[in-house]
Amino acid sequence: MQNNRSNRISNKRSIGAHLSCAGGHYKALQSIADKGGNCLQIFSSSPRTWQQARIAPADIAQFNKIRTELHIDPIYFHALYLVNLADNGSTGQKSVQALIHEMNLGVELGVKGSIVHTGSFKNKDKTLACRDEQNYPVLLQNIRSILSSTPRESYLILENAGNRKIGQTIEQLGEIVEDINNDRLRICLDTCHLHAAGYDLTTPDNFERFLDLFEKLIGLEKLEVLHMNDSLDPFGSLRDRHENIGQGHVGIEVFAHFLNHPKTKHLPFIIETPGFDQKGPDKQNIDILKSLVQ
Repeated sequence: MQNNRSNRISNKRSIGAHLSCAGGHYKALQSIADKGGNCLQIFSSSPRTWQQARIAPADIAQFNKIRTELHIDPIYFHALYLVNLADNGSTGQKSVQALIHEMNLGVELGVKGSIVHTGSFKNKDKTLACRDEQNYPVLLQNIRSILSSTPRESYLILENAGNRKIGQTIEQLGEIVEDINNDRLRICLDTCHLHAAGYDLTTPDNFERFLDLFEKLIGLEKLEVLHMNDSLDPFGSLRDRHENIGQGHVGIEVFAHFLNHPKTKHLPFIIETPGFDQKGPDKQNIDILKSLVQ
């Protein structure tokens, strides 16, 4: 088994990918090392069912051993696609229980937290602020329930939306973060989703203004991780279909801004790209990101 320390040092950034755990969660660790990455995102279980992951103690020990040997850090879970924390029925209850289970499991595996698509209020008016939504108290209560039932060292990480769902705007995310007022609630920004939602980050000035807005409404200390994805769709489309880095409409300069700005370059960068062979996130995408590091 190769040692990834030299790659980790020369990389000078935490760059990784969302990878499959087929055959065992530990296999994603070797896979990301083989692709030249040093951080990782995985599903705890199938993202399209409510079935909760069950990992034997021996497999947990093996995962932690390999993670330490390969210096893969940090590691995140991506939560189920079924989650809707603004639902006041069975879906909302299942969402809370799924995240509680996942975040407790994550601590055993050294996983830093769970990244979640927060969900939808399912109304017809998509222009409302979160605080004007009828089910906003439900969303807040569900988030509080998760945080109160999970370990203090585990983060619940809300991802910005590239469609007409909760978190389409920084203002919406800011309302939630302010009202929850818990350091364990963090934010993940996805470049494809920002592009889809109409945030033009292609120029240095625009990028600075965006960071200023984020600092004002949320606080940059709340920004936990970045998803580096290009977009198949044009600017402001509200469609979040991912493309390989440099092959879509986001603009290569956006990735360079995040990788090199003093306020963001220390963060983990995770790709969720289709891969140049259409088999998922690959070494070529990771190498492109590395080439942008100044």
